[in-house]
Amino acid sequence: MAEKLSIVFEKTAFVAIDLQQGIVNRELAPYKSADVIANAAKLADAFRKNGAFVVLVNVTSKDGKDTLKGIVDQPMQWGRSMTPEEWARMSELVPELNRQQSDLIITKRQWGAFYGTELDLQLRRRGIDTILLCGISTNIGVETTARDAYQRGYNIIIAEDACTASSAEEHDNSKKFIFPRIARIRTTEEILEALK
Repeated sequence: MAEKLSIVFEKTAFVAIDLQQGIVNRELAPYKSADVIANAAKLADAFRKNGAFVVLVNVTSKDGKDTLKGIVDQPMQWGRSMTPEEWARMSELVPELNRQQSDLIITKRQWGAFYGTELDLQLRRRGIDTILLCGISTNIGVETTARDAYQRGYNIIIAEDACTASSAEEHDNSKKFIFPRIARIRTTEEILEALK
């Protein structure tokens, strides 16, 4: 049985990865995007009500030229030939997150939210030592951000049912083999219960 969570709001940030128009509208598993968004929105609202730091992360490009383009066996094709207007629409955060002025928006151009952004700086300046992570895709944006956070010395909590991926297998691989080694894995309800 997992230990009960104790969350210190002054030292914990809620970080949602890539809950944006161009990503949530795909076929996802094991959870539907609507369920992931609803859970993420509940967590974001609970953190805001308690004065905690909320970070909403999206991925975009002005023209596709600054996206990752390594020589790989299975390149990611989405977004390569989009216009600036299409990129802008694709990167819009979902309205259910109820973005507030106090939220920090981090725009990334690769899988993880730390590399090439001010995320680490903003967390450290606020004395944050714990990150509650969720988003899409579990095995790409969420896992890469979790690995980076762990290597930077942050404590990590994964809201497992506020994450999903292109397939249940990809999600479950992160949940079973990666996250237990670098984070605590909880459901949205377990996290909300810890906030009471």
